[in-house]
Amino acid sequence: MAKPTGFDWTQRKNGEVVISHHGRVVTTLRGHTAASFVEDVAAGDGQELMARLTGNYKRGNERQARTHRRHR
Repeated sequence: MAKPTGFDWTQRKNGEVVISHHGRVVTTLRGHTAASFVEDVAAGDGQELMARLTGNYKRGNERQARTHRRHR
């Protein structure tokens, strides 16, 4: 499975962390979650972490979903 790409994050003065994907704001983290995120990104690769936090990552069922009756 390919690694996620295209994520970027910025930290605001009030401590909030804004995560965007290809230039569009996806989510905003506040409080303890934002502080924990900044620590985790400093320790390793942030792309996968941001993908998991935003829910925008491959789950392995894309081929099955293509043939689902809802998509016909």
